[in-house]
Amino acid sequence: MGHQKVIETAVAEAKRRNIRSAVLTFDPHPSVVLQGNRHVQYLTSPSEKAALIEACGVDELFIVTFDQSLAQLRPEAFIQHYLIDLQAVFVTAGFDFTFGHKGLGTVDTLKSYAGNNFDVEVVQEQLDTKEKISSTRIRGLIQSGNVEEAKRLLGRPYTLSGTVARGEGRGKTIGVPTANIEPMPESFVPGKGVYAVKVHSAAFNGVRGGMCNVGYKPTFHNEEEGVPTVEVHLFDFEQDIYGEHVSIEWLTFLRPERKFPSVDALIQQLHHDRLTAQEIVAKY
Repeated sequence: MGHQKVIETAVAEAKRRNIRSAVLTFDPHPSVVLQGNRHVQYLTSPSEKAALIEACGVDELFIVTFDQSLAQLRPEAFIQHYLIDLQAVFVTAGFDFTFGHKGLGTVDTLKSYAGNNFDVEVVQEQLDTKEKISSTRIRGLIQSGNVEEAKRLLGRPYTLSGTVARGEGRGKTIGVPTANIEPMPESFVPGKGVYAVKVHSAAFNGVRGGMCNVGYKPTFHNEEEGVPTVEVHLFDFEQDIYGEHVSIEWLTFLRPERKFPSVDALIQQLHHDRLTAQEIVAKY
């Protein structure tokens, strides 16, 4: 919601001035270059980010490669190259925006170097229950399974994209067939548990309701090895969609993942989960 406020401010001013609006963003995440972080997990992929920004009414999207040369750029050089040379006439940024070598550039730097080239508007901190709305906070909510609260702060349901791959095939044998999803690299996977979801795919020309389990299937496995699996049971759908691209929209956390005393007990719980999930999906 904080980023949306910054973008909305720019788009509104662009319309008022009858000029084109643009968003400048960076890829990869600065921590990859500055801290050698090779395990960044993104809330949106570049393609998803582009689609969301376009939906905000933005005309142009500039994706700047964040590398060592950019990291070493002096704040005034950044302003010259990425704002003045692009003929920006109005610039908006969040109150805590930093740029340039060691993040020495701030919104005050923007104002001081703007001169007669461009105007600056700073969007103040967007608070929710007196707490900053941030990607760090949203990641924590998704990790704990609180996807409903994450949706409220995102302004949209959290989505995760991936490809349908072959799994153990056990779901079909117990009457609850599932699609095993391999998330896109560097995606942020919600915490372990069972969720009500909606799934988008060209494979079925739209969207279908379902329930998703994230975890290690402890009824069948004694140890948590490797990364948790993401398995979706689609309601009233049994077609083969191996290799298809899907996007999972996380609606509600149903329950934690747990080990059942028997397969029959698991099946009984899954049927209950399905009824609950179907009711939730119907509301959406």
